[in-house]
Amino acid sequence: MRLKTFDASSLTPAEMQGYLHAAIAPRPICFASTIDKNGVVNLSPFSFFNVFSVNPPICVFSPTSRARDNSTKHTLENVLEVPECVINIVNYDMVQQAYLTSTDYPREVNEFSKAGFTELASETVRPPRVAESTVQLECVVNNVISLGKNGGAGNLVIAEVKRIHINEDILDADGKIDPHKIDLVARLGGDWYCRVSGDNLFKIAKPIDCAGIGIGVDAFPQEVKNSNVLTGNNLGVLGLVKTLPSDEEIEAFSKTEEMKELLDAIIDSHTRTTHLHLKAKHLLDNGRVMDAWKVLLM
Repeated sequence: MRLKTFDASSLTPAEMQGYLHAAIAPRPICFASTIDKNGVVNLSPFSFFNVFSVNPPICVFSPTSRARDNSTKHTLENVLEVPECVINIVNYDMVQQAYLTSTDYPREVNEFSKAGFTELASETVRPPRVAESTVQLECVVNNVISLGKNGGAGNLVIAEVKRIHINEDILDADGKIDPHKIDLVARLGGDWYCRVSGDNLFKIAKPIDCAGIGIGVDAFPQEVKNSNVLTGNNLGVLGLVKTLPSDEEIEAFSKTEEMKELLDAIIDSHTRTTHLHLKAKHLLDNGRVMDAWKVLLM
């Protein structure tokens, strides 16, 4: 791997933004509705956003000052005047509409109307919700932390969730949000976004959910750890097992028709390890983790 290295002080804000936005991605989108002291509503998306606590339930998003002139955004001005907001989650069906609201409209322009969204009265805060959003979080703003004084500096809006509204159509049979149904989108660098659905979704078992503590990569035989065939993901799955198969289990598996056919086909002893690792990789891709270990330890 060849690394290109930069000192942060050598990059312009635009260059830094380009690298950080592209590298730290995908980022969820906070579609924030706010209101000023005169009752003027604002709606704007922010990709510097995430959840940081569940007890209390805290979300944080960051309106940055504009790099071109160091001016502040209406969202920031609003939460300083009226410390409340609604975080409306953006899904694929509304992402183009949401993008419309990122334009720097004059303060008196209502982005709900400009983008064609429907205002829905909130129950605990003053800013309205986006009716088209499948998840709406009514929040009070506990604090706003400025991260700098120059153009491009962020302002952390620490928002405590007070009420959650969820469209029942995106729930599964257990009442949990189904990632296939919510059809989320996320922000990448430049003009790029991604859709979180279909074949892009996959599961990874948490180590704590496995039967005991996994052995970890440091317990692998060297030729497995340094395999030219197995990927880092393969090693991660192999490291979740609690114990390695016994010699008896390995011997029994080597005598199955599946393995006898493979072993009989290996003529060159120099390529034996590669053939076995390719077989193990195939087994891993089909969820047969312990069988993969039996092959690797033959």
